[in-house]
Amino acid sequence: MKQSVLLDGPKFQITIQRLCHQLIENHADFADSAIIGIQPRGIYLGKRIVEELRRIPALQDVPYGELDITFFRDDFRRKDSGPLVPSSTHIDFIMEGKQVILIDDVLWTGRTIRAAMDAIQAFGRPAKIELLVLVDRRFSRQLPIEPDYIGMQVDSIDSQRVIVSWKEADTHDRITLLTEEE
Repeated sequence: MKQSVLLDGPKFQITIQRLCHQLIENHADFADSAIIGIQPRGIYLGKRIVEELRRIPALQDVPYGELDITFFRDDFRRKDSGPLVPSSTHIDFIMEGKQVILIDDVLWTGRTIRAAMDAIQAFGRPAKIELLVLVDRRFSRQLPIEPDYIGMQVDSIDSQRVIVSWKEADTHDRITLLTEEE
């Protein structure tokens, strides 16, 4: 496989900071907003976003939760890889009337986000749902879902893979495009 590094080092952190500034522009003090990281890999970006926001004294109480969508996916009964092992959901507040920002690392087909929107309803009816992704794979959508906040866009074909590595889980921050060599 051929690997192309799309983003790493200081530019990775600068991208996260830029996303935080965009959120502040639209949500000010986050009084009526909440951030939700989608399990399993969106929680790394979600935690980083909240950590960055909480460095600002006025934003110490930004509500943050983590959402598992395993049993809301439209393909969870189709996988032959054995029993499913769901991640955990940690949401200790009500979504009712809040502006919810769903966070995931890569937006590809849109099916994960559709499942997250279904799952979030168990916690109340949000006033609005927005989507923040680190990587938007623009031309692979199967559902009409578009992000509100984008770290970077990648034009890729279905046979390529976009891998986001996080220092918390993978020892370094990096976005890599994997292409099968012919």
